[in-house]
Amino acid sequence: MTDHDRAQSQRTHLDRAAVSARISGFERRAADVPDSRAAAVAITIAERDGSQGIWLTKRPATMRRHAAQYALPGGRLDPGEDEPTAALRELHEEIGIELPADSVLGMLDDYATRSGFVITPVVCWTDETHTPDPNPDEVAQLFFVTFDELMVQPRFLTIPESERPVIQLPIVGALVHAPTAAVIYQFAEVVLRDRHTRVDGYEQPVFAWR
Repeated sequence: MTDHDRAQSQRTHLDRAAVSARISGFERRAADVPDSRAAAVAITIAERDGSQGIWLTKRPATMRRHAAQYALPGGRLDPGEDEPTAALRELHEEIGIELPADSVLGMLDDYATRSGFVITPVVCWTDETHTPDPNPDEVAQLFFVTFDELMVQPRFLTIPESERPVIQLPIVGALVHAPTAAVIYQFAEVVLRDRHTRVDGYEQPVFAWR
């Protein structure tokens, strides 16, 4: 984290109107990928012990797909669902947080994954104090990641399998990779730093391609 970002993170406390304005002022890009499957993730702004942050999960090692990877609460859209509805449903199913439809502030850019999904990040807001109740079938660990931690600078790796750089975020005592790292980084750029940054040029590690 640079001195500028460290100073900014120490005073980053946003109200709902400010977050809404930054998302509304961002021109979101949808991804049109043939034969892809639609998914949504919830980036939920909450407050705990006086600090704002978001919830992040680590998937169980026993899961069939993307085991032991870090992820935002989310999953595939059910038939007839739109992205905000799916994100709120998955938030409830995975970590036991139930929010109304008007908690949704907007969406960020779609991120197309190597495994055939197009992920839509849905930014939500809650003023209430919630006690998460993670579903052990889907969540091995649950983290509350503060805005201060989200202000960290990403790392970029070069791999022979792709011309795009692999993005990593050093948070929660680990290295979080794309797609989650890309989505969270764009959230930090657009919402926390008020920068209109694109992340579709960032790659996933090879182990996440399947």
